[in-house]
Amino acid sequence: MASPSPAVPSPAVERFDTTWFIRASKALLTFTVGGFALFVVFGNVTDYWTNFNFVSHVFSMDAQKPALHDVSNINYRAVSWKWFHHVAYVGVILTETAIMVTCLASAWRQARTLRASDAAYRKAKRWGLAGCTIGLFLWFFGFQAVAGEWFGMWMNDTWNGIPDAVRLCTYIGIVLVYLTMGNDRAPREEAAGS
Repeated sequence: MASPSPAVPSPAVERFDTTWFIRASKALLTFTVGGFALFVVFGNVTDYWTNFNFVSHVFSMDAQKPALHDVSNINYRAVSWKWFHHVAYVGVILTETAIMVTCLASAWRQARTLRASDAAYRKAKRWGLAGCTIGLFLWFFGFQAVAGEWFGMWMNDTWNGIPDAVRLCTYIGIVLVYLTMGNDRAPREEAAGS
């Protein structure tokens, strides 16, 4: 008599239950961060000179509002070397590429583990956490702190990326907090007799 085949374990998460939807929403939001970075990288590479001019004016500090230019004492911080502008801009593009790759890879892995164990899903989120952290580093520290404060980008009418950086940091920060929340764990069976 043949022995019965071993039972296939049921998935940790049922399709379309609350945990499944939470995991799916986290995967989707991780995808939006990676997708945004994809569009930014594509634009920066295919329209290099437009955004290079932005970077160049910020580092050169040559586009301050006239009323602020006359009273500002920070113009000694300006860096007018074009080679430095290119290096910094390529560094920004490479950082955006890292955000794109890590978030898109994580979104794909999260989507593939929607019904998997907690450990498998948690592992799938790690690159999304890395990508969002890199995004906050770039758009908060790089744009708001270095460009905004050190190079006085806030003094420019035309070449001021601070409002966009604030918008990005707010969104990415929310996604990062959501990813770290433990509300995506598989439901546990009630203990017998409780």
